[in-house]
Amino acid sequence: MDIQTYLNVMHVAERLKDAVRHGYSSGGRRESVAEHSWRITLMAYFLQDEFPEVDMNRVMEMCLVHDLGECFTGDIPTFLKTNADEQREEQLLFDWVRSLPEPYATRLNDLYAEMEALETQEAKIYKALDKMEAVLQHNEAPLSTWIPREYELNMTYGFDQAAFSPYLTALREQMLHDTKQKIENSKKAP
Repeated sequence: MDIQTYLNVMHVAERLKDAVRHGYSSGGRRESVAEHSWRITLMAYFLQDEFPEVDMNRVMEMCLVHDLGECFTGDIPTFLKTNADEQREEQLLFDWVRSLPEPYATRLNDLYAEMEALETQEAKIYKALDKMEAVLQHNEAPLSTWIPREYELNMTYGFDQAAFSPYLTALREQMLHDTKQKIENSKKAP
């Protein structure tokens, strides 16, 4: 990839630093899409021993690029995102991917197709981590930042995606325990 093209790709990706998500950090500020993508990649990194048969580098690639479409649309919370929003984001992302030089256009296209199909262990792990990172972030954020629908969402979100793996199911169960504990502790606070 020539240097100017490389820099142009990095300029597009930088937009994720300013694209805020619905969730908040433990310090009470809105988190960025870039921070979310970084942490699910880190989550995958630390799961390598739990999934020795899986290409965790591929999982980490998926985690890094999964929200690049939000460079063009910003983040829309899952409970507000419509099919039209998803189609628009996908169209803008794939227009951009097609504009990339080879082999990157093909590599990313193949990676996104694998992620969408959710047939490989790698894609299933990425998708479970994507959902669970949002739950983890909510558990870390001040309860005052939660909107009413997030109480139920934090109880249920990501279980379906984790169900294929006993380890990920146990991880999601622990997050549920943490959610319940957080809510219970808030009732005891003065």
